[in-house]
Amino acid sequence: MSDNEDVTRRRLYWHSRRGMWELDLLLMPFLEDRYDQLTPSDQVLYRELLASEDQDLFTWLMRREWPQDAELRRLVKMIVEHAETTDNSRRQAL
Repeated sequence: MSDNEDVTRRRLYWHSRRGMWELDLLLMPFLEDRYDQLTPSDQVLYRELLASEDQDLFTWLMRREWPQDAELRRLVKMIVEHAETTDNSRRQAL
């Protein structure tokens, strides 16, 4: 991993760590497990998603509402699906 990629990864880690337990449990595992496999455009979309307000993220990731933007909605559903199909027992220390 280049220095630039390392800096980018640290920033993503920092911005994915929201301080709201429910969001951390969804965003951190997705970042660690799936971000590198996303297409470059989906990686950009993930970074855009992180610019959203915590309340919006919470509402979307708890499936109370979906983002109006179709691409954001697709990514949010990807994150939710990842959380529902992944064994998160190893992430007890989040």
